[in-house]
Amino acid sequence: MSTPEGPPAQAPPAGDPEPRGLRLVVVLLLLTVVSGLIDAVGYLGLGRVFTANMTGNVVVLGFAAAGAPGFSVPHTATSLACFLLGAVAGGRLAARVGRSGSRRRRTRLTLAAEAVLVGGSAVVAFVWPDSSGTRYALIALTAFAMGLRNATVRKLGIADLTTTVLTMTLTGLAAESRLGDATGHRSPRRTAAVSAMFAGACLGALLVLHHGLGIPLLIAAAASGVLAAVTSGRE
Repeated sequence: MSTPEGPPAQAPPAGDPEPRGLRLVVVLLLLTVVSGLIDAVGYLGLGRVFTANMTGNVVVLGFAAAGAPGFSVPHTATSLACFLLGAVAGGRLAARVGRSGSRRRRTRLTLAAEAVLVGGSAVVAFVWPDSSGTRYALIALTAFAMGLRNATVRKLGIADLTTTVLTMTLTGLAAESRLGDATGHRSPRRTAAVSAMFAGACLGALLVLHHGLGIPLLIAAAASGVLAAVTSGRE
């Protein structure tokens, strides 16, 4: 006697890809190290210009505009303009991918683009180290990459991990310490962010002073590329 066939068995749903890979908190801490590397290149090797930390860049632009020696209005203005263009591109990417994509996909695309841009700057530094246009090319490429990344990090909204500035992180670390209001539940994360920036700046300075600009930029590009491949969408 035949029995009625039931509905075909359905395959179990595929696992959510969002949690797969390195947690965003760890990724952002490592990107903070990369920011230290890149700002070491900018400030020490490109004429006292920041290409990641725009707070410092606005101050430097003020110094340059006032005629302080050792600072350049064109170099600093180029950095600011390219950073803003990168942030615009990051905003458009978030708007387009955000409608149907995950945090993981958006972050990976951004970091892949950052790796290409910073890698391009490393190639320029190696191939044309003494060209008159090299300084502007390095400023433009790295500032655009940092603007693109910052737009994406801002959308992630993970507290105390902007990857490029530490003013509010340090404020929270002090204000919420035991000497302050003793509510510092995120103190380990804040301390890690400060330590990451310090480590990146120290490493970047050593490399710039002893090996030139190409090697720290190449390391920064490789780090961004690896993180693009392994990051997840979970905090």
